[in-house]
Order: sequence, then structure tokens, then C-alpha cells
Amino acid sequence: MNTDPNQPAPDQPVAYDANGRPLYAAPQLQQEPERQVVHFTRDVEPVRPDISPAVQKRHEESVRRFPNLNLSEGEYVISAVRRHPIGLVTPVLITALLLALIVSGLANYEAIVTILGISILPDYGPALLVGVLMILLVLAGGYIAVWVYLSNTFYLTNESVIQEIQVSLFVRNEQTVSLSNIEDASYTQTGILQTLLNYGSIRLSTEGDETTYRFSYVAHPKQEIAILNNAVEAFKNGRPISNEED
Repeated sequence: MNTDPNQPAPDQPVAYDANGRPLYAAPQLQQEPERQVVHFTRDVEPVRPDISPAVQKRHEESVRRFPNLNLSEGEYVISAVRRHPIGLVTPVLITALLLALIVSGLANYEAIVTILGISILPDYGPALLVGVLMILLVLAGGYIAVWVYLSNTFYLTNESVIQEIQVSLFVRNEQTVSLSNIEDASYTQTGILQTLLNYGSIRLSTEGDETTYRFSYVAHPKQEIAILNNAVEAFKNGRPISNEED
């Protein structure tokens, strides 16, 4: 309690300024403004992008044609790049050469035994059975080599590049690169054979980690790179992709 009669009460002004506003001996405490709480809500399900009927049709067609691909909603295949048949020459020639040697050996088995004078070799019947088994093994090996070669594919979609790599019968991996991460796309053709038969290699480099992706034995590499660069530019600029080819 204030006991000094000359000391004004705390809530009484001690003077007035030139504009007539009161001046107090002790500052008045200002009330803290009330805090406002704002609540944000978020949909449980993600917002579905607007997909035109034309894009949805292409997406459904791509899902039907390429069931092995994991395509996102609204994603469709623009180009499915497969290897040039020139790469099949080596496994086919090796298979054919081995088959010719086995068949020739069976057809001239008795003559070979007589010329070599080897008496420990089995009769023609068991030798024929062994020869047939060898032919089946060679055919199976040749088929696997061709299948592995043709199973390497390179897909361009309106959102990404998907490369399926078949290393062997039981070794397979997949690489997916978003079109937004592709920094450079180019192709190379080396030698007269690649130029005459119009095949080569595609090379992609990405931003950030500077990873390089390669796909060899590509038929019409210049055309495929043109389609790829157009898709990358369209994706980054947010415009529809033109000159699309399957």
C-alpha cells in the first residue's frame, strides 16, 4: 500500500504530455495477445493427378503390352528399344559350328576309329547316344545365349527410362532413371559395320552422382536418342511429348 501522501497511486497519471495524454510513473503492463492455433488437415489418400483420357488409354495399352514393367499411374511406354540382330551372329555361329563338328564326328565315327587305331572307344551305338546328348546340350546353350541377348531391353516412358539387364540365365537386374535426372543423352557408332547396319550404343548421364548408363547394340540409335531428348525436354518443361513412337 502507498503510505506517502505526496506519491501518486500507480494507476494515477503523474503528468500529461503536450497532446494531453497521461504519463504514468510506472509502465503499464500490456496484455499478451491470445495465441491462435491453426489446425491443418491432410488427406489420407494421395491426391490423384489429373489424367486425360488419351493418356489413360496409352497407360492401359502399355500395361497390357508390357506386363513386366511396374508403371505408375498415367505412365506409358513411348519407345521399347531392343538390341540389333547383329549381336546374335556370334552365339549362332558358335552353336552351328559345334553342331557341325558333332554330326560330322557321328557320321564318320567308324572311319575316325579306324584311322586313329583306337580300340578303347565304345561301339557306334553308345557313341551315337553320347552324340545326341551333346547335340541337345549345344542347342540348349545356344538357345540360352540368344534368350539372354534378346532379354536386354531399354524402355522409354513419359516419366522415366527403364533398363532391364539380363546377365545370365539366373542373374537379372533393372535400372530406372527419372527423366528429370537425365543431364545428357548421346549415342555412338564406331566402325564401318555399325555405320552400314545402323546400330550403336546409347549413353545416359545423370545429375548429382554423375552415374552413366549404357545400352549397346541399339538399332537406329540416332532416332532413339532424338525421341529420348524430346521426352526429357518435354518432361522438364511440363509440356506434352510430341513425335512419340512405340
